[in-house]
Amino acid sequence: MKQKTFKDYGELSVETAEQIADIISGKPDALLCFPAGETSLGTFRHLIDLNKRRKISFEHCRIIGLDEWVGLGEMKSENCYSFLRSNLFDHINLMEKNICFFNGESSDLAEECRKSDEFVKEYGPVDMMLLGAGMNGHLGLNEPGTPFNLWSHVTDLAETTKLIGQKYFSRKVELYKGITLGIRHILEAGTVILQISGSGKAEVAERLINSKTDPDFPASVIKEHPDSWLLLDMEAARLL
Repeated sequence: MKQKTFKDYGELSVETAEQIADIISGKPDALLCFPAGETSLGTFRHLIDLNKRRKISFEHCRIIGLDEWVGLGEMKSENCYSFLRSNLFDHINLMEKNICFFNGESSDLAEECRKSDEFVKEYGPVDMMLLGAGMNGHLGLNEPGTPFNLWSHVTDLAETTKLIGQKYFSRKVELYKGITLGIRHILEAGTVILQISGSGKAEVAERLINSKTDPDFPASVIKEHPDSWLLLDMEAARLL
Protein backbone atom coordinates (compact mmCIF):
# COMPACT_ATOMS: atom_id res chain seq x y z
CA MET A 1 0.00 0.00 0.00
CA LYS A 2 1.34 3.38 -1.03
CA GLN A 3 0.28 6.40 0.99
CA LYS A 4 0.01 10.10 0.11
CA THR A 5 -1.26 12.99 2.20
CA PHE A 6 -2.50 16.21 0.61
CA LYS A 7 -2.94 19.63 2.18
CA ASP A 8 -6.72 19.71 1.78
CA TYR A 9 -9.75 18.04 0.21
CA GLY A 10 -9.43 20.05 -3.00
CA GLU A 11 -5.88 18.89 -3.65
CA LEU A 12 -6.83 15.32 -2.73
CA SER A 13 -9.66 15.40 -5.26
CA VAL A 14 -7.59 16.85 -8.08
CA GLU A 15 -4.71 14.43 -7.59
CA THR A 16 -7.07 11.44 -7.40
CA ALA A 17 -8.76 12.47 -10.63
CA GLU A 18 -5.41 12.96 -12.35
CA GLN A 19 -4.34 9.46 -11.30
CA ILE A 20 -7.58 8.01 -12.70
CA ALA A 21 -7.13 10.03 -15.88
CA ASP A 22 -3.68 8.52 -16.38
CA ILE A 23 -5.21 5.04 -16.16
CA ILE A 24 -7.89 5.92 -18.72
CA SER A 25 -5.31 7.49 -21.06
CA GLY A 26 -3.25 4.32 -20.88
CA LYS A 27 -6.26 2.09 -21.49
CA PRO A 28 -9.19 3.90 -23.18
CA ASP A 29 -11.51 0.90 -22.71
CA ALA A 30 -10.72 0.52 -19.01
CA LEU A 31 -13.21 -1.08 -16.64
CA LEU A 32 -13.81 1.41 -13.84
CA CYS A 33 -15.59 1.27 -10.49
CA PHE A 34 -16.70 4.34 -8.52
CA PRO A 35 -18.30 4.68 -5.08
CA ALA A 36 -21.48 6.62 -4.30
CA GLY A 37 -20.27 8.80 -1.46
CA GLU A 38 -19.52 12.38 -0.49
CA THR A 39 -15.74 11.94 -0.46
CA SER A 40 -15.68 11.20 -4.19
CA LEU A 41 -17.65 14.30 -5.28
CA GLY A 42 -14.60 16.51 -5.71
CA THR A 43 -12.91 13.81 -7.79
CA PHE A 44 -16.02 13.52 -9.95
CA ARG A 45 -16.08 17.27 -10.58
CA HIS A 46 -12.49 17.24 -11.78
CA LEU A 47 -13.05 14.17 -13.97
CA ILE A 48 -16.02 15.94 -15.55
CA ASP A 49 -13.85 18.98 -16.21
CA LEU A 50 -11.09 16.86 -17.77
CA ASN A 51 -13.70 15.20 -19.98
CA LYS A 52 -15.22 18.49 -21.09
CA ARG A 53 -11.75 19.80 -21.96
CA ARG A 54 -11.14 16.58 -23.91
CA LYS A 55 -8.18 15.59 -21.80
CA ILE A 56 -9.82 12.18 -21.27
CA SER A 57 -12.69 10.31 -22.88
CA PHE A 58 -15.09 7.83 -21.28
CA GLU A 59 -16.54 6.80 -24.65
CA HIS A 60 -15.02 3.32 -24.59
CA CYS A 61 -14.78 2.89 -20.81
CA ARG A 62 -17.00 0.45 -18.98
CA ILE A 63 -18.42 1.00 -15.51
CA ILE A 64 -19.26 -1.67 -12.96
CA GLY A 65 -21.39 -0.65 -9.99
CA LEU A 66 -19.74 -1.03 -6.59
CA ASP A 67 -22.80 -1.46 -4.41
CA GLU A 68 -26.48 -0.68 -3.95
CA TRP A 69 -29.12 -0.45 -1.25
CA VAL A 70 -31.71 -3.23 -1.34
CA GLY A 71 -35.47 -2.72 -1.19
CA LEU A 72 -35.81 1.06 -1.17
CA GLY A 73 -39.20 0.93 -2.90
CA GLU A 74 -40.44 4.42 -3.71
CA MET A 75 -37.10 5.88 -2.56
CA LYS A 76 -35.16 4.09 -5.29
CA SER A 77 -34.72 7.42 -7.07
CA GLU A 78 -32.21 8.30 -4.33
CA ASN A 79 -30.15 5.11 -4.53
CA CYS A 80 -26.43 4.67 -5.30
CA TYR A 81 -27.01 4.47 -9.04
CA SER A 82 -28.95 7.74 -9.01
CA PHE A 83 -26.17 9.39 -6.99
CA LEU A 84 -23.56 8.39 -9.54
CA ARG A 85 -25.76 9.28 -12.48
CA SER A 86 -26.51 12.80 -11.23
CA ASN A 87 -22.97 13.50 -10.03
CA LEU A 88 -20.91 11.82 -12.76
CA PHE A 89 -22.51 9.70 -15.47
CA ASP A 90 -24.84 12.38 -16.85
CA HIS A 91 -21.93 14.79 -17.33
CA ILE A 92 -19.42 12.66 -19.24
CA ASN A 93 -19.40 10.95 -22.63
CA LEU A 94 -20.20 7.55 -21.16
CA MET A 95 -22.26 5.11 -23.22
CA GLU A 96 -25.28 3.61 -21.46
CA LYS A 97 -24.57 0.16 -22.85
CA ASN A 98 -21.22 0.16 -21.04
CA ILE A 99 -22.74 0.47 -17.55
CA CYS A 100 -23.52 -2.56 -15.37
CA PHE A 101 -25.15 -1.76 -12.04
CA PHE A 102 -26.94 -3.75 -9.37
CA ASN A 103 -30.74 -3.46 -9.29
CA GLY A 104 -31.52 -3.40 -5.59
CA GLU A 105 -35.24 -3.67 -6.30
CA SER A 106 -34.93 -6.98 -8.15
CA SER A 107 -36.80 -10.03 -6.88
CA ASP A 108 -33.76 -12.12 -7.82
CA LEU A 109 -30.73 -10.64 -6.10
CA ALA A 110 -28.68 -13.77 -6.78
CA GLU A 111 -29.12 -13.07 -10.49
CA GLU A 112 -27.98 -9.49 -9.93
CA CYS A 113 -24.82 -10.83 -8.32
CA ARG A 114 -24.27 -13.24 -11.20
CA LYS A 115 -24.80 -10.47 -13.77
CA SER A 116 -22.16 -8.23 -12.20
CA ASP A 117 -19.70 -11.09 -11.76
CA GLU A 118 -20.13 -12.04 -15.42
CA PHE A 119 -19.60 -8.43 -16.52
CA VAL A 120 -16.32 -8.27 -14.61
CA LYS A 121 -15.33 -11.68 -15.93
CA GLU A 122 -15.97 -10.58 -19.53
CA TYR A 123 -14.37 -7.13 -19.40
CA GLY A 124 -12.16 -7.24 -16.34
CA PRO A 125 -10.66 -7.56 -13.95
CA VAL A 126 -11.48 -4.02 -12.85
CA ASP A 127 -8.69 -1.71 -14.00
CA MET A 128 -9.36 1.05 -11.46
CA MET A 129 -11.44 0.85 -8.31
CA LEU A 130 -12.04 4.06 -6.36
CA LEU A 131 -13.20 3.45 -2.80
CA GLY A 132 -14.14 5.25 0.36
CA ALA A 133 -13.99 3.70 3.83
CA GLY A 134 -17.01 3.63 6.11
CA MET A 135 -16.79 4.58 9.77
CA ASN A 136 -16.67 0.86 10.57
CA GLY A 137 -14.08 0.24 7.85
CA HIS A 138 -16.45 -1.18 5.29
CA LEU A 139 -15.52 -1.09 1.61
CA GLY A 140 -18.52 -0.89 -0.67
CA LEU A 141 -21.07 -2.68 1.49
CA ASN A 142 -18.62 -5.33 2.64
CA GLU A 143 -19.34 -4.99 6.34
CA PRO A 144 -17.02 -6.07 9.19
CA GLY A 145 -16.70 -9.83 9.28
CA THR A 146 -17.11 -10.30 5.53
CA PRO A 147 -14.79 -13.06 4.23
CA PHE A 148 -12.14 -11.83 1.83
CA ASN A 149 -12.87 -14.58 -0.74
CA LEU A 150 -16.37 -13.47 -1.81
CA TRP A 151 -17.44 -12.18 -5.21
CA SER A 152 -20.69 -10.19 -5.50
CA HIS A 153 -23.05 -10.90 -2.64
CA VAL A 154 -26.03 -9.68 -0.62
CA THR A 155 -25.16 -8.38 2.83
CA ASP A 156 -26.92 -7.53 6.08
CA LEU A 157 -26.11 -3.93 6.89
CA ALA A 158 -24.33 -3.06 10.12
CA GLU A 159 -26.11 -0.69 12.50
CA THR A 160 -23.51 2.00 11.83
CA THR A 161 -24.23 1.80 8.10
CA LYS A 162 -27.99 1.95 8.64
CA LEU A 163 -27.58 5.11 10.70
CA ILE A 164 -25.00 6.97 8.61
CA GLY A 165 -26.67 5.93 5.35
CA GLN A 166 -29.65 8.13 6.19
CA LYS A 167 -27.69 11.21 5.09
CA TYR A 168 -28.12 10.20 1.45
CA PHE A 169 -31.92 10.39 1.55
CA SER A 170 -34.41 13.24 1.70
CA ARG A 171 -36.38 11.47 4.42
CA LYS A 172 -35.84 8.57 6.81
CA VAL A 173 -35.74 5.17 5.10
CA GLU A 174 -35.46 1.63 6.36
CA LEU A 175 -32.06 0.27 5.39
CA TYR A 176 -31.49 -3.37 6.12
CA LYS A 177 -29.66 -5.07 3.25
CA GLY A 178 -27.24 -4.17 0.51
CA ILE A 179 -25.72 -5.80 -2.55
CA THR A 180 -22.06 -5.30 -3.33
CA LEU A 181 -18.99 -6.38 -5.24
CA GLY A 182 -16.92 -8.58 -2.98
CA ILE A 183 -13.50 -8.14 -1.44
CA ARG A 184 -12.20 -10.60 -4.02
CA HIS A 185 -13.03 -8.09 -6.77
CA ILE A 186 -11.01 -5.49 -4.88
CA LEU A 187 -8.02 -7.79 -4.48
CA GLU A 188 -8.05 -8.66 -8.20
CA ALA A 189 -8.42 -5.07 -9.44
CA GLY A 190 -5.52 -3.51 -11.32
CA THR A 191 -5.33 -0.38 -9.17
CA VAL A 192 -7.22 0.36 -5.97
CA ILE A 193 -7.48 3.94 -4.69
CA LEU A 194 -8.88 4.48 -1.20
CA GLN A 195 -9.72 8.07 -0.32
CA ILE A 196 -10.15 9.16 3.30
CA SER A 197 -11.04 12.78 3.96
CA GLY A 198 -11.99 14.95 6.91
CA SER A 199 -11.29 14.95 10.63
CA GLY A 200 -14.27 12.67 11.24
CA LYS A 201 -12.43 9.86 9.47
CA ALA A 202 -9.10 10.38 11.26
CA GLU A 203 -9.62 7.38 13.53
CA VAL A 204 -10.47 5.22 10.52
CA ALA A 205 -7.23 6.27 8.82
CA GLU A 206 -5.20 5.68 11.98
CA ARG A 207 -6.66 2.22 12.49
CA LEU A 208 -6.08 1.30 8.87
CA ILE A 209 -2.42 2.24 8.94
CA ASN A 210 -1.63 0.75 12.34
CA SER A 211 -3.74 -2.42 12.30
CA LYS A 212 -3.13 -5.84 10.84
CA THR A 213 -5.18 -7.12 7.92
CA ASP A 214 -8.41 -8.31 9.47
CA PRO A 215 -11.91 -9.12 8.08
CA ASP A 216 -13.33 -7.25 11.09
CA PHE A 217 -11.93 -4.09 9.50
CA PRO A 218 -12.42 -4.61 5.75
CA ALA A 219 -10.46 -1.51 4.67
CA SER A 220 -7.31 -3.20 5.95
CA VAL A 221 -7.43 -5.58 2.98
CA ILE A 222 -5.92 -2.97 0.67
CA LYS A 223 -2.62 -3.62 2.42
CA GLU A 224 -2.62 -6.98 0.62
CA HIS A 225 -3.08 -5.41 -2.82
CA PRO A 226 0.05 -4.99 -4.99
CA ASP A 227 -1.04 -1.62 -6.43
CA SER A 228 -3.15 0.08 -3.78
CA TRP A 229 -3.10 3.74 -2.81
CA LEU A 230 -4.27 5.34 0.42
CA LEU A 231 -4.91 9.03 -0.31
CA LEU A 232 -5.59 11.33 2.65
CA ASP A 233 -6.07 15.01 3.32
CA MET A 234 -4.42 16.64 6.32
CA GLU A 235 -7.57 16.51 8.43
CA ALA A 236 -7.91 12.74 7.97
CA ALA A 237 -4.21 12.34 8.76
CA ARG A 238 -4.31 14.36 12.01
CA LEU A 239 -3.72 11.28 14.23
CA LEU A 240 -0.82 9.92 12.20
